[in-house]
This record gives sequence, structure tokens and C-alpha cells, in this order.
Amino acid sequence: MKKNYLKIGLAVLLAGIIYIPTFIWMWDRWFAEESYYSHGILMPIVTIFLIMFKKDELKLMKPKPNKWGLALIVLGLAIHLISAWMKVYFTSGFSMIILMLGLALYFLGNAYFGKLVYPILFLMFMVPMPMVFIANLSVKLKLFAAQLTTLLLNKIGIPAIRDGSTIKTLHSYMMVEGPCSGIRSMISLLALGALVAYFMKANAIKKWALLCLAIPISVCANIFRITLLTSASEIYGEKFAMGWFHDFSGFLLFFVALIGLMTAKKILE
Repeated sequence: MKKNYLKIGLAVLLAGIIYIPTFIWMWDRWFAEESYYSHGILMPIVTIFLIMFKKDELKLMKPKPNKWGLALIVLGLAIHLISAWMKVYFTSGFSMIILMLGLALYFLGNAYFGKLVYPILFLMFMVPMPMVFIANLSVKLKLFAAQLTTLLLNKIGIPAIRDGSTIKTLHSYMMVEGPCSGIRSMISLLALGALVAYFMKANAIKKWALLCLAIPISVCANIFRITLLTSASEIYGEKFAMGWFHDFSGFLLFFVALIGLMTAKKILE
């Protein structure tokens, strides 16, 4: 068994060296200004926690290597080599997860693989999506948020019209820009939703349902925030709305989204 773990350690070390350019790319994206993936650095820590949570069950198992894992290893390395040649780090990041799944299956076998597959797949949340995809989704989300916010403002008695992603009221206006599109909170809430679903006492269908619900919950929470900011700007002025209240509303957004997620969990359970 110790020999097996030594082989795994050596394989992981070699993989780490091979993926150095990908790690550098991810690190830059995690800590970039206005990053959508600032949570990325926490994902490996969460994965280790998820594995440690199963350590008692893992200790009772005996490694039974499965040669089918070699197919995943070869697939992961092939995708990485092509990605490195084309300098597409996004696919390289996902190939690393395929490689790790292959190593778990090849060296440890089916029983271990079944316990480790979810923690390893959780690492998907650390791989930043392509900026083209993020930009396109951001545009659609901010237009949708601006449209619904305008509707809500009129419903609560604050006359408003939408011009693109700008919401105009009688005495002020609010521009829904990229950072306010809600995509950052959506990505973070999806990762949190996956974590909550893992510990949820329910079947796989309900766990997937909770993960899917994280998307509309985050969108609704963001619309709530924009409505709050636009109302504050109209009533108390732009200086108030874009000062400390702007930052406070960001924390409030995540709190509201978290309540929504936990409520959905409670209902599904």
C-alpha cells in the first residue's frame, strides 16, 4: 500500500511540473483586478477538506488498481499537450482534472474512485472560464438585470426607464456595468451550492436540482441589489448610493443569496 501511495505522490509531482504554465495562468486570473474567480485559490483547500472528511472510510479500503484509469490519464495528457501547443489554458485546466481522476482510478481502483470523484470534480470551480464567454454572458446578464430592475422600480412607485444597461429615474441614473452583472456572485454561489449539495441528505436528483437553483437564486439576489442601489440613488443621491452603501449592498447580495440557497436546500430535503 505504501508503495502505491509513493507512486501516486510521484505521479502528482510530475503532473504538477507539467502543469506549471497552467497554474501560473490560473494564479494571474484569480488575482487580476475585478477578477470573477478570486475564490479559485480556495478550491484546492476545499477539495482537501472533502477528502479528509472521508478519511475514515478511505482507511478501510484496499487499493485495487484499475487499468481503465490509464485511458483517462492518456486523455488528460493529450488534451493538455494540445492545449499547451495552442496556448489554450482553459482546456488545459480541465485536462488536469481528467488526469487526476485517471490517477485515482488507475492506482486506487473503483471503490476509492467513487469516494474521490466528487472532491476532484469540485476543482472545476478553480478553472477560470474563457474571457470571451464571460464577456458575452456578462452583457446578457446585465441587460436582463436592468430590465427586471426597471420593472420592479415602477412597481414600487419609483418611475424608471431603461436605456441599454442604464436605468434612468427622475433625479438620478444607475449604470449596470460588468462587475454588477451578477456573474461573479453566480460563479461563487454555484461553487457554494456544489459544496452544500455534497453534504445534503438527499438523492442525486435533488442535489443536482439544488445546484441548478443556485443560478436563478444568484440572479434574483443581484436584481435585489441593483433595485436597492437605484432606489438609494434616487432618494438619497448618487454619492450615498455609490459610497459605503455600494460595498455594503455587495455583502447583502451574498447574504440574501445564501439564505435563498439554504431555503431551497431545506425544501428539497
